[in-house]
Amino acid sequence: MRWIAPVLYAALAAFGVFLMAVGVKQPRHDRIWYPHLSRLPHVELQEDAFSIAPYGNWTYTDEAPQDMVWSAVPPHRISDVRRVWFVMEPHPGLPVMAHTFVMFEFGEGDLVGLTIEARKETRETYSAFAGAFNKFELLYYWASPRDLMTRRAVMMDRELYMYPLQLSQAEAEAYLTSLLENTISIERRPRFYNTFVSNCTNELAKAAALPWHPAFILTGGADKALYAQGRIAGEGGFEAVHERARVDTCARENASLPEAAFNAALVACTE
Repeated sequence: MRWIAPVLYAALAAFGVFLMAVGVKQPRHDRIWYPHLSRLPHVELQEDAFSIAPYGNWTYTDEAPQDMVWSAVPPHRISDVRRVWFVMEPHPGLPVMAHTFVMFEFGEGDLVGLTIEARKETRETYSAFAGAFNKFELLYYWASPRDLMTRRAVMMDRELYMYPLQLSQAEAEAYLTSLLENTISIERRPRFYNTFVSNCTNELAKAAALPWHPAFILTGGADKALYAQGRIAGEGGFEAVHERARVDTCARENASLPEAAFNAALVACTE
């Protein structure tokens, strides 16, 4: 059994070298990214007004992206935000995990979406394990709800659940402002994604100053956690609220509509 100690020492040394490599790696904006993650959003923020460009406005078929359009969010007043929507995309076959994103509603047909992503390079695939060790940069990807929803519901054939968050007007404005400021910060100084402390869900939760919950790491329970915290409301208990929130069929049926019409139809499906 004399071989055990040398093997153990070698394994510890290799792990030490790995941690050193992780520690010295620097986040960057200038890599060869997947096309839909290739554009870094620029936010103009002045007192109560903001604008965003580029803004993802892609459309999708059930096989691939169709129209790879980049547009812009024209100036909006933060104080005009009416409602904030929280969207869940459960991971198929892995109920403890989900992707989450948000949409800000300013008026009928006027929604602005945000998803926080592990920014993958071409030919990379997502790994929760690798994501804990500075494998991916962090991207705040602002895009139309049609882009965000149809990518998942049409091309990826995923379930989607859309909940209105229970926020006061002041909370909604502060939340939007915080996420816009985070986007500006990342443009100026790149950051790493981290599975445990900077994933899609806990980045959203931190911006809202929510109390920590295990579901912000095991993200498949994020909607249930928000319901328990009173941030998602509804009658009949969580399961009834959850069932009424499902919108992937609605997104598929309305995928061909123009952007504003798609947004209005999506909101109508939840009411």
